[in-house]
Amino acid sequence: MFEVTPESMGTAKRGDIASDTKLQPITPLSVKVACSNCNLRELCMPMGLKADELDRIEEVVAVRRKVKRGAHLYSNGENFSSLFAIRTGFFKTCITTEDGRNQVTGFQMAGEIIGLDGIVKEHHTCDAIALEDAEVCVMPFDRIEELSREVVSLQRHVHKIMSREIVREHGVMLLLGSMRAEERLAAFLLNLVQRLHARGFSQSELLLRMTREEIGSYLGLKLETVSRTFSKFVEDKIVEVKQRHVRILDTEALKLIVNNNHKPC
Repeated sequence: MFEVTPESMGTAKRGDIASDTKLQPITPLSVKVACSNCNLRELCMPMGLKADELDRIEEVVAVRRKVKRGAHLYSNGENFSSLFAIRTGFFKTCITTEDGRNQVTGFQMAGEIIGLDGIVKEHHTCDAIALEDAEVCVMPFDRIEELSREVVSLQRHVHKIMSREIVREHGVMLLLGSMRAEERLAAFLLNLVQRLHARGFSQSELLLRMTREEIGSYLGLKLETVSRTFSKFVEDKIVEVKQRHVRILDTEALKLIVNNNHKPC
């Protein structure tokens, strides 16, 4: 998606991430680095775990996988076996519509879990594509299910992740169903800012990892409409835009654009 600085989120260097796309077994020591000392632990793992519970959950992480920019993490129709915790980098999920169009269904960043689409039918129903060189922790779902029966906090965390996905889909339905172009783009920027802020990043400096065409696909807008709306935000001194770098000058103005037309019933 985007980040605040050119450096990747997480501890891995960009050159390391891009070195290969092979699955790499994790030794007990490296698992500790991936989980116990990971700066994203609080985002993708349950809070308040006891030492023995953390040790057990760390056993779930079987491998790490490096994915180059533009490569698939998984594809539509592929058998489902694992969930993926994004350690570094950004992804987009998308589907191909009946008329052959590519529809973006979401953007995912470090600290988030992807792959939930495969649980129901035991195969993935969308493509997950890296927007930049990335690394994920692979978590076999059968191990997660087994351990969830023993570690209650893990079971609750999985339910929380699933609930969050449902809420996200409801939000997308609102975006596509009732919001004008300005409201959609304002809500999109505010959502990304909120997610980045949870990771300790700025609330005003954004480096977009997706193209405007991909933003338009996600928001149900034409490329020209996205560009025109960005230009209006610039004219109104709400944002500054330099290629993919966006600086939010007036967060309250973005909130007003969304809230003034969508007050509770």
